Amino acid sequence: MTIGSRSHPSLTQLFVSFLRLGATAFGGPSMVAYIRKMAVDDKHWLDDENFRDGVALCQTIPGATAMQTAAYVGFRVRGALGAGTSFIGFGLPAFLLMMTLSALYAQTSGWPLVVSAFAGLQAIIVAIVANAMLTFGRSTLRSWKQVFIASLAAALFGFSLNPMIVIVLAAFIGLVLVESKPMPDRKHVDSAIEVQSAKPLLILLGVAFTGFIVLYFFQPSLFNLAALMFRIDLFAFGGGFASIPLMYHEIVDVRKWMDGATFLNGIVLGQVTPGPIVITATFVGYWLHGLLGGIIATLSVFLPSFIMVIAIVPFFDKLRASPSFSKVISGILCSFVGLLLIVTIRFAGNIHWDLPRIMLVSSALGALLFKVDILWVVVLGTIISVIVVR
Repeated sequence: MTIGSRSHPSLTQLFVSFLRLGATAFGGPSMVAYIRKMAVDDKHWLDDENFRDGVALCQTIPGATAMQTAAYVGFRVRGALGAGTSFIGFGLPAFLLMMTLSALYAQTSGWPLVVSAFAGLQAIIVAIVANAMLTFGRSTLRSWKQVFIASLAAALFGFSLNPMIVIVLAAFIGLVLVESKPMPDRKHVDSAIEVQSAKPLLILLGVAFTGFIVLYFFQPSLFNLAALMFRIDLFAFGGGFASIPLMYHEIVDVRKWMDGATFLNGIVLGQVTPGPIVITATFVGYWLHGLLGGIIATLSVFLPSFIMVIAIVPFFDKLRASPSFSKVISGILCSFVGLLLIVTIRFAGNIHWDLPRIMLVSSALGALLFKVDILWVVVLGTIISVIVVR
């Protein structure tokens, strides 16, 4: 039995549909609108009310929103197995392309043409992060209390306090300071979904736990990579973009596994591939440990949010109605505004600023503020970088 669905696609139909969508999934969270068009308008798999509930869930829990929405649609129509099928289909094109680009980058990063392209694109990444901070801030900071939480978080991040500690502190302050909002009454979903998800969820948790144990005893370096990516995704409230500041802090500042410029180049590659920006994890894994590292980093950075989708859907209506839950999430989201501010500053510190780069970052930020598609900003930025940046 499926809940909230009006059509019953096969797993093959789910996979192929989301594979096609994932191959053109540029724009991160904006892909949610295209998922809705396919699942609600074209395929009639869900009604609009159930789809909106899914988007609310995916915006509330950590992880890449578009990826989670794909899993939610699959879960509603075919249970946990459908969720996995949709999730993999949607993310597979980005993973394959990112692995290919990472391998090419490793071979060509010293070429003058490539150096010029990435030198300019690093400046554009500063504009992208700054735009994310402004956009995220406008939608999140609606009172002086939320501004206070964001400012405090920025100060603590600026002093290099562990991000996980700052996030937990922001959640607590949000619980104390943020005002409750009236929550609409929603009926609880049918218990059949709970039955559908329990056994596959336990199997998935068992497989993941076994994999971590094997890595811990036989490949400690890969275990450290997997554990870090897993933890980053657990705290990535506010969408996939929230993962990048955490990843930068842990990989560049704390562990020094790569320098800031190389990490910025990984973000550049993440922007020219379809799918969420958190696919940068694939680049990090490949850069550190080759093909196996890329696979493990990718699985680890997506697994927690996927597990949360299939675990929380049956109980989300009750959770969403809790004022305390809403205030905790508000505090966490405020902390990410502060984190994005500090990361913007640190990314800018990795750039050798000159007139061409200043003009490039200013133009890119202006274009993004006027809603120009991020893909065109990156493509045109690449061309201009090759011509004018040295």
